[in-house]
Parts: sequence; C-alpha cells; structure tokens
Amino acid sequence: MRVFLARYGIHISKTTVHKYMNKTLNLAAIIMRKKPGYTAGKKHKIFNNLLCQNFTVDHKNKVWCTDFTYMRQPNGRFRYNCTIIDLFDRSAIALVNSDYINTDLAKETLKIALKQEKYPKNLILHSDQGITQSMSKAGCPYDNAPMERFFNTFKSCFYYRFTFESVEMLDKMTKEYINWYNYVRPHSYNNYLTPMEARFT
Repeated sequence: MRVFLARYGIHISKTTVHKYMNKTLNLAAIIMRKKPGYTAGKKHKIFNNLLCQNFTVDHKNKVWCTDFTYMRQPNGRFRYNCTIIDLFDRSAIALVNSDYINTDLAKETLKIALKQEKYPKNLILHSDQGITQSMSKAGCPYDNAPMERFFNTFKSCFYYRFTFESVEMLDKMTKEYINWYNYVRPHSYNNYLTPMEARFT
C-alpha cells in the first residue's frame, strides 16, 4: 500500500490508510470466499508439467496459464468463463464467456490470445488439466496457483458484488472488469504497477 501511494506523491503509513478507510470513508475489505476442497478429476490426454510451480517469468509471452470458472446466470443456468493470463505481469490476455464448458471455449480463447499477441514463439500454455503443452495433475490447484488466484479475485471483486439482469449484461460487465483489472488495478506481484504498466515498462 505504501509503495502504491508513493506513486502519487502520498507518503502515509498503512495504519493511517486503514483508519481513513474504515472510520472516515466507511470502507471495508472484500473477504475472499473459501474455496471448496479439491477431488481428483478424470484423466484426459496427459502432457508433462513443464511449469513445476515456477511462477516467475522474465519476459512476456513466455508462459501463459489458463483455466475455466463458472457464473450462475439470472435464469439459474451456468455461464462459463475461460481466461488466459500471462505469468510475466499477471495480465489477462484473453477471456471468453459461453453457455458450454468444452474444447471449443478453450480453443476460441486461445485463438484470441494468440492473435492479440501476434502469435508468440516458444510459448508454454499451462492449464489445470485440459488444453496443451503443460499440465498439472488432476485436482491439484497448486501447479496453477496464479490462475486460481486470478479467479478468486475475479469472483470476489466482481461477480459476487453485482446482480446481472441478463446474460448480455454479465458478458458486458465481465469485459469491463477485465479492462479495469488490466489497466487500473495495481497488482502486488508487479510492485503495485497495473498489469499493463508492468507489461510495457
């Protein structure tokens, strides 16, 4: 927090910030929901785990992580999200929402990411069982921890805080959140630079 405020010429302690947030502005922290326990999933085609929990990457478009999450629609059905993040700066490279969690959703998200980043060479794409090149053991979230963390923040800071009147509204606000996440929200991993600031500095 001190590092983040110093960017704007503000030099006050974390305790002072906490006091103003709680007492003056009546703000409170968003509490992350506890995730349920993991169980071993069905094994698909297996690729070697090239990542091995090494989440520090020295340049962009070297290692991407991807996974799925679900969001309940106003009609009670689920809407599924596939997102790809770059481990270099934790930026969300691409995301797609769909009514179906399948290979087409993963492929569409990957196509968008590859096109946007101009088809980088020697790229590792790591998933928690499901896509290509590098893969964790089924039911083991630790090898894909940055992706799990991303979705935890995604749901706590966005999905759980709003009511969506339609699928169109959900999809529109999802894209708006990702834009805010990439360009406005400071990230502790980037020494409190936003993902896009870290990506292009």
